[in-house]
Amino acid sequence: MAFALSAGGKKNGVSPTMNVTPLVDVVLVLLIIFMVVTPLLSKHFWIEVPKIEERKEAPPPSDVKNLVVTVDAKGAIAVNKQLVAKGELGARLRELLASREEKIVYFQAAKDAPYADVVSALDETRMGGAATIAVLTTEPKD
Repeated sequence: MAFALSAGGKKNGVSPTMNVTPLVDVVLVLLIIFMVVTPLLSKHFWIEVPKIEERKEAPPPSDVKNLVVTVDAKGAIAVNKQLVAKGELGARLRELLASREEKIVYFQAAKDAPYADVVSALDETRMGGAATIAVLTTEPKD
């Protein structure tokens, strides 16, 4: 505790004052410690992931066949390897998709197929009632 002379009151009177310098030093050291430790605390998360049960689903019936529309290099269109005239693709797909619950059609075009033929085949496929058109990048398995 330090003593200082007061300006008022008694002459030559001494009044006590508190020295806060050590307190400030301790607070700054604690602040630095918390600033260093806090980011390290938030990096650890413990998560329990439920185990996945292995289920074996029955394969789909073999009589249900995927619809695959292909366009070859000459621009010829085929549905499940059966050639279809360019204007009849939409009508053919409407017939095939009428009895199906899922309206999924797989589409494949040759690398060197004419762009106009590929786009028109895609348009006719959509107009034929396909809700989902999946573009194949590899040869489909039969």
